[in-house]
Amino acid sequence: MYKRFIGEFKITMTGKTLDIITIGESLIEFSTNQKLKEAECLHKYYGGDTLVVAVAASRLNSKVGFVTCLGNDPFKDYMLTSWEKEGLDISHSKVVDEKNGVYIVSRVNGDSKEFIYYRKKIAPSKLSMEDVDEDYIKSTKIIYTSGITQSLSISSREAVLKAFKIAKENGVTTAYDPNYSSLICSKDDAKEYFYEIIPYTDILFMSSKYDTKSIFDIESQDNIVKKISEMGVKTIVIKSGENRGYYLYSQGNSSFVPFYTDVTVDTTSSGDAFNGAFLHAITQSETFIEAGKIASIAAGLQAQGIGAIKSTPYHDEVYKIYNSGE
Repeated sequence: MYKRFIGEFKITMTGKTLDIITIGESLIEFSTNQKLKEAECLHKYYGGDTLVVAVAASRLNSKVGFVTCLGNDPFKDYMLTSWEKEGLDISHSKVVDEKNGVYIVSRVNGDSKEFIYYRKKIAPSKLSMEDVDEDYIKSTKIIYTSGITQSLSISSREAVLKAFKIAKENGVTTAYDPNYSSLICSKDDAKEYFYEIIPYTDILFMSSKYDTKSIFDIESQDNIVKKISEMGVKTIVIKSGENRGYYLYSQGNSSFVPFYTDVTVDTTSSGDAFNGAFLHAITQSETFIEAGKIASIAAGLQAQGIGAIKSTPYHDEVYKIYNSGE
């Protein structure tokens, strides 16, 4: 069904200050490896899908900017300090007089995951077109966002569209993940977000379990890829839990990269860690197949820990495995 790459689509980017900019929400994370009814202690960290992408790329030594609205509450300084330690450029992250969102995740080995969101009327929903600086968008090689960012509010959805339009007009590569979750939006809304942004998207990440089945009324993956390609998307990555790997498609050529590991503890945001590592590799002029391998390792290592960002791996750990050919 899938053939090896016989060629590759390369992104050539020069004279840029940043490798990647992500736009989206930040959330406080409370995690445990016990069932919530039994846990007496929750570990505090932070997360958010596009923030995980940003940190995953930054920990691999990419230069990454993060655009968000941060709540002016007791968690503000903790998050700002944490992001600075991660090396993120937060010059376009704005503090607003709203609360920060929270999610709680519990994952016990062999048991199903418990996941709770508290993200109504939170600070990131204040994102708007005013927060999208044209010169800042021009300064990066790749700009990334997700359907979750679009779902925050009408104004955040407008901000995403503006950023992608600026990027397309100025030769900046755009990357997008619908990241559909029934906890966050309806299937109809997810479809609306997707079809609004897809004309401006160069790289598309999708989950076969959630995104392709929710957005398309098409069973065949080949037909889905054909339809998306006809919309102008240059590169498509479909993450398949059923087949335990990643299908990569680029301008008529395709390949498959298996999951790095079968040992997982918590898959929360492992797909986001994959996206960040993949985009990092692309900005370093790796081929798409090599980017997929690097990203698979990063996602696999991330899934061996608890939580979203806390377990995201660093450069030396990922590249030691990648260079060894394991």
